[in-house]
Amino acid sequence: MKRSSNRFLIMILSLAAVIAVVLSVMSYFSATSAVLPNLAGIVVTPFRAASAAVSETLRNWADYFTQFDALKEENRQLKLQIAEMEEEVRQATFDREENAHLRKVAQLREQRRDLHLESARVLVQDSSNWYSLLTINKGTAYDIEVGDCVVTEEGYLLGVVTEAGLNWATVRTILDSESSIGALVFRSGSSALAQGDFSLMSEGRMALTYLGAEPDVVAGDLVVTSGLGGYYPSQVVIGYVEEVRTGDDGLAQYAVLRPEMTLEGLTEIYVVTSFDIVE
Repeated sequence: MKRSSNRFLIMILSLAAVIAVVLSVMSYFSATSAVLPNLAGIVVTPFRAASAAVSETLRNWADYFTQFDALKEENRQLKLQIAEMEEEVRQATFDREENAHLRKVAQLREQRRDLHLESARVLVQDSSNWYSLLTINKGTAYDIEVGDCVVTEEGYLLGVVTEAGLNWATVRTILDSESSIGALVFRSGSSALAQGDFSLMSEGRMALTYLGAEPDVVAGDLVVTSGLGGYYPSQVVIGYVEEVRTGDDGLAQYAVLRPEMTLEGLTEIYVVTSFDIVE
């Protein structure tokens, strides 16, 4: 009987404690707001926080893609500006080179008024250890004939026309082993023959032969065309003497001649279609 009374007393005390806790919680909620709205707020708040986080993330991504598109467009515009500037630089370089070329040609025409020049473009360079030929884009339609002398824009001797069609011609350069032209040592006035040579072609050199028994020629001498016989104009620069050698027979001497003309990068040449003989 006593045990039943104790159990009942414990239940009463427990119930009183639960009621006290409930009353305390209700008292707290009533001090702030209504119970149901408070409970609703407690339930909804995490979802609102999640929604706000998602919204912020979406805004950040939207800002990112907007900035990315803007940067992409800016990059495209910068590339266009760079391309335009590069084109301007290329055009300026071309204009500068063209002006330099025109100045050289004008200077050549002014210095050599005795020469009647026809410009032409080099179509093909055909060179080996045995021959050195050029094909140009003009021929008989421009009064270009076999035997015409050909010079560079600087006025250096380049070769001679060996074939001529209506709108094309073949030029044998002075390096070709079959090339031969009357020459003059400018300092001494000694006559000679400038010839292509098999053994010197690979070095870009030619031989100056028929110098006589006691040649008056030394390294550094300027060699020009002689103009003897009226076949070619006189005083056209051929090149410079590098050294004087003795031939295989041990008697005759010849000079190694370095031409002033160069075939590398050659695009335009000038054919001497006629010239005035200068006494």
